[in-house]
Amino acid sequence: MKGNLVALAVLGFLGCQVEAAETKPPDKITKTDDQWKQSLSPAQFCIMRQKGTEAPFHNKYDSFFQPGVYQCAACGNQLFSSDSKYDSHTGWPAFFRPVSKDSIKVEKDNSLGMERTEVLCAKCDSHLGHVFLDGPKPGGLHFCINSACLNFIPDPASKTAKK
Repeated sequence: MKGNLVALAVLGFLGCQVEAAETKPPDKITKTDDQWKQSLSPAQFCIMRQKGTEAPFHNKYDSFFQPGVYQCAACGNQLFSSDSKYDSHTGWPAFFRPVSKDSIKVEKDNSLGMERTEVLCAKCDSHLGHVFLDGPKPGGLHFCINSACLNFIPDPASKTAKK
């Protein structure tokens, strides 16, 4: 029941709160497992295609806070902006909203004997992490995302972007 409430909250929030006004769903990418294995590292394949997770606190983007955009490591779909990233103290990168309502999708996840809300890339259906209702206000959403699922693209206008 709680997972259903999270999914409804996410869908309601995304319908009203995402800043991108006019977006269209991305074109779908489908590949076989063998094709994904050729384009992803073993860790990325485990997490993104087999719904695994990475160790907390020992991943690339948990304590990383530079201006830019986070893309799906499997397909390049823009997922989250650094403007929505925050430190949740959970050990994984945390965001309070996606870059657009069409960049992600959510599904019920009953694995591990509990009900959660899974976050997937809307373009390639890769598992990214989960969303919870313990995020910052006003929306209260906490997108807990695996670093291995993300590629960071620095904002070229930022003074902190590496050249």
